[in-house]
Amino acid sequence: MRPASRSSRRPRAARVVALAGLALLPAVVQPLAAQDAARPGAGRAPVFAGAQHTDGPMPVILPLRERAAVVDRWLERRLETVIPEVMRREGVDLWIVAAREYNEDPVIETMLPATWMAARRRTVLIFHDRGPDQPVERLAVARYDIGPFPRAWDPETQPDQWGRVAEIVTARDPHRIAVDRSETFALADGLSGTEYDALMAALPPVYRDRVVPAERLAIGWLETRTPEEMEVYPQVVRIAHRIISEGFSAAVIQPGVTTTEDVVWWYRERIAGLGLDTWFQPSVSVQRFEEAAAGESAGDFSARPDESVIRPGDLLHVDFGITYLRLNTDTQQHAYVLGPGETDAPDGLKHGLAVGNRLQDALTDNFVTGRTGNEILRAALERARDEGIEATIYTHPIGFHGHAAGPTIGLWDQQGGVPGRGDYPLFPSTAHSIELNAAVPVPEWGGQVVRIMLEEDAFFDGEDTWYIDGRQTRLWLIPR
Repeated sequence: MRPASRSSRRPRAARVVALAGLALLPAVVQPLAAQDAARPGAGRAPVFAGAQHTDGPMPVILPLRERAAVVDRWLERRLETVIPEVMRREGVDLWIVAAREYNEDPVIETMLPATWMAARRRTVLIFHDRGPDQPVERLAVARYDIGPFPRAWDPETQPDQWGRVAEIVTARDPHRIAVDRSETFALADGLSGTEYDALMAALPPVYRDRVVPAERLAIGWLETRTPEEMEVYPQVVRIAHRIISEGFSAAVIQPGVTTTEDVVWWYRERIAGLGLDTWFQPSVSVQRFEEAAAGESAGDFSARPDESVIRPGDLLHVDFGITYLRLNTDTQQHAYVLGPGETDAPDGLKHGLAVGNRLQDALTDNFVTGRTGNEILRAALERARDEGIEATIYTHPIGFHGHAAGPTIGLWDQQGGVPGRGDYPLFPSTAHSIELNAAVPVPEWGGQVVRIMLEEDAFFDGEDTWYIDGRQTRLWLIPR
């Protein structure tokens, strides 16, 4: 998603390859053209060319009932595995996640069953770690049963809901009680001031001093991607790639007639027609040769673009994302509109895309477990400078949210690092939108500088970084 619309934009060399679409969903996916088959590590997973070159069909999109079954299955598995891992990693033995209806905690939204669209009245979820040899206890202090959380409150017996929470806390005598409060991460700051005050008033004094912010616990829960999710995430990203390719075609774009906003709304209608959601308004923008601009900078790339009629010779850019099975995508790619007699894009634009790919490598080669977002940013920008790339990096995690939980790796207007969010470390089993741009002069355009603005979703497994469904390595051509 382009910088103006977002609030946030990883030295062991990582091999940047693509995960294959796996078969948890009943999808039929044709293989992409093989590339770099002999590069080191190719035997660990298939290596694919850019996702835009697939000739395969759109993956199957499940009906709502089957989606709910997948989400609930994933949720149960996450509660069994991720919760104990992050609670023990952060030294927390009791975690309280609470919200009132229509004032949702971002964490609780990811813990509710698929048929729960929101918290009901007040919903309080409690996790208690009883020790390494036992599963984490899960309880719901709520008026209703909540899927995998057994109800632990009878309003007829104890009318005071927070009083019941205090009883549960006292009976378990935890050493550290985590609640979702954070000055740094909005996603970990979901407990409202009113609810926090009510909890503290209900707790016996001995336990009030044991209450700590759940910041790293909440971020750990949100950012961790499970094997079950990663079996399907390639197909979610594949769906997004296929929609982009449909929009960047002569079936949608008639040069001289179609405007950039026409394409934006075509994308919105296509998403809705597939029964999917988007988490931000797509954008389509144009860079074109202008004699007055020859040799000048590429201008302000952060503002939302004005509507333009698409013409032959234009370099198009799209920023696009979908939400499916509670997972989000975020992609930026480019297309070139062929002019009369042209069969390919100018070499200068193709070179620009190759420079953008090199910048992606400079960034992902610096993804190292434990390295902070700011450290990764500095190392990547230093390598870019050494390679002569005019770079801007603004990469963010992706997953349950579009601008998701985890380390911020630059903001478009903070290339010196981001205090707080950029100081969070990189953990394994996390996904990230590799978002950046390279400013490159184009000889065929009189040296005019264009920005190659790229964004592709990738997975870090603790050692290597894998593009979830490939990355763009060749410009889309219109028509093709």
